[in-house]
Amino acid sequence: MAASPPSAIEFWFDFSSPYSYIASEWIEALAARHGRTVRWKAMLLGVSFQAAELKSPVAHPIKREYTLHDFERSARFAGVPYTLPDPFPIATQNAARIFWWLADERPATAPPWARHCLRAYFTRNVNLADPAELKRLAAEFGIDGGEAEAVWSSPAAKARLRQVCDDAVAHGVFGAPFFIVDGERFWGNDRRAQIERWLQGGSFQVTAHGDL
Repeated sequence: MAASPPSAIEFWFDFSSPYSYIASEWIEALAARHGRTVRWKAMLLGVSFQAAELKSPVAHPIKREYTLHDFERSARFAGVPYTLPDPFPIATQNAARIFWWLADERPATAPPWARHCLRAYFTRNVNLADPAELKRLAAEFGIDGGEAEAVWSSPAAKARLRQVCDDAVAHGVFGAPFFIVDGERFWGNDRRAQIERWLQGGSFQVTAHGDL
């Protein structure tokens, strides 16, 4: 009997998360090196924050300056272009609803749509919360602007995203990016090295001398 293919890496992200943007630029290559695929999952951080009784780090005065600096520093470290958008953060439910519509109707196009939106927001300051700008962005991607608006306004798309966000909370997803690999959960863009190590050999083993 042929062995089952390795499970996909679940990649939970929010379109308004700089760390999600940075992670979106390396997750596919990392997965491919280990014979894995990536299952992209657009979510709304506001829902998970509420469930976890958390707030965005930029909402805390003591954390805001450091966090904004770390966004830019982390992008430089990863070698990806980045500009802090204005306004930031923004509501991203409409971009996420289009993502899930594509995931259901044209699955191969959903991750490219996610990258298209993340790059537009974090390198070109395209405001995904502005309906006119999102319609223009959809047209760039090959989706008629009117069709895009009809999708994000539809009860079906709203219900689909609500269900996804409920699933995220049920799976213990409390931030973004959030990765689930073989049932193991990793939170944050800075968990890249741990994810790679896990993919190389599964659970980390500690020797008698404390070496990994």
